[in-house]
Amino acid sequence: SCPTVLETLHFITKPLSDEEGNFSLAYIITIHKELEMFVRLLRAIYMPQNIYCIHIDEKSPRDYKTAVQNIVNCFENIFLSSKREHVVYAGFSRLQADINCMRDLVNSKVQWNYVINLCGQDYPLKTNKEIIQYVKSKWNGKNITPGIVQPLHVKHRTQVSYREYVHSGVPYVYPAKSRKSKPPHNLTIYFGSAYYILTKDFVQFTLTDARAKALLEWSRDTYSPDEHFWVTLNRLPG
Repeated sequence: SCPTVLETLHFITKPLSDEEGNFSLAYIITIHKELEMFVRLLRAIYMPQNIYCIHIDEKSPRDYKTAVQNIVNCFENIFLSSKREHVVYAGFSRLQADINCMRDLVNSKVQWNYVINLCGQDYPLKTNKEIIQYVKSKWNGKNITPGIVQPLHVKHRTQVSYREYVHSGVPYVYPAKSRKSKPPHNLTIYFGSAYYILTKDFVQFTLTDARAKALLEWSRDTYSPDEHFWVTLNRLPG
């Protein structure tokens, strides 16, 4: 029952400070296994003023999906992504899962400031207040998505076409023989982390800008596109 969940797991039910209450974070959490680990992560980052989008891998077991749904139902500010992907490691589906949650988050009533993406095996080293203070002091109005011009040793990730396959029930990404066209809008491809802290304005830009949409389509057959998509867009002038 929900009262038991809240009480036994000691979820925080009110903002711990005015500063936190006036600065909402959005979280995207992509999960596919280990329910207990997910609950521990959620308990550690949960604040009632924040908002949480949970993406469950479509190929996860039914009882796992049901268990996550039961937990989510106990909170008004936690919801499941409206569209689920069959996530393949290093495939476009991993990037699409984040974008699905982003579309849901920008339409939510919560006026969040930044979005942070996590996977089910992550765990925070800082408190909610420490995260907010770090973002506000050093990155106010900016994105945290570091990267460099795409190094030579990973050029193949965007020069050759890749496809998602499933063999004996195991999904994987494998290169095709065809070479890809050059990036749209003459974009310079940067390479960095798949994990980020992004402003709400930047998220809305990535979902609506013509260059962002073109880069997303071009990235569908690249290897691990979430490692170049965000950082490339962040380097655009303005």
